[in-house]
Amino acid sequence: MRAFAPGSVTAVFAPGETADQSKGASVAIADGVVADVTLAEGPDAGSSTTDEPDAERPTADDHVVTVGGEPTDFEPVELALRKLDLPNAARVDVTAEVPIGRGFGASGAATLATVIAANAEFDLAMSREDLLEIAHRAEVEAGTGLGDVFVQHRGGLVVGDGGDPRKFARETTIEYSSFGPIATEEALADEDLMARVQREGTALLDALPDDPTLADLTRESWEFAQAIDLPTAAVREAVEAVESAGGTASMAMVGETVFAVGVEGVLENQTEVCPEGAELQ
Repeated sequence: MRAFAPGSVTAVFAPGETADQSKGASVAIADGVVADVTLAEGPDAGSSTTDEPDAERPTADDHVVTVGGEPTDFEPVELALRKLDLPNAARVDVTAEVPIGRGFGASGAATLATVIAANAEFDLAMSREDLLEIAHRAEVEAGTGLGDVFVQHRGGLVVGDGGDPRKFARETTIEYSSFGPIATEEALADEDLMARVQREGTALLDALPDDPTLADLTRESWEFAQAIDLPTAAVREAVEAVESAGGTASMAMVGETVFAVGVEGVLENQTEVCPEGAELQ
């Protein structure tokens, strides 16, 4: 069973009241992640079935995860599979249209797509809300994100927190270029950085208009990125190129990635706002 989840670009965020929450402003993009979930094959994988009550249930080590066809350790996906308590071991083949670890929410998209596909493949009959919570908890425990799945679940432009967000429909072309990864787990564990994020992000989010445009949000996002001292030289150069062409650009949180609106052909990739959230294919 296959499921798709859109990528997401977070323009600004701030930690919430608890360690597993955050608030922010993010947009779902049409470039995303597909997870193909099937029963794992092999003598050790999937050996336990509901018809064998005395057999040892599969552990997380029984599950197989590949990215682009290559077996890999993908912690949030593996944690989510464990939380689903599947009756058999699963194989998850992840195909990503966006680079992983560069600010596109690829880990969250892969995890959300996995639980949606696994729910259908194994006839779990779980609610969308329960699947969303499992994906979110897996991301938090893995340290790969604080709220990407809530955006990818809804689509569009999402402002607020996981509990009570506002969704806005936007038909906007987005360009982007990525220069390298920034380890989300390390960024979230940097106390000085997160203190700046808390201060600057909260102030910006509180000042956003009731009906923000992507251009407005991108402009404010660049002020935020500079205030927390995160942009690299490559990021600054790309933002300057976009601004020189009459557009607006900023840095994706968290990755060495620039996204832009209001230009055409300045950055190497072009996508659209994804109006809907994750779904089976």
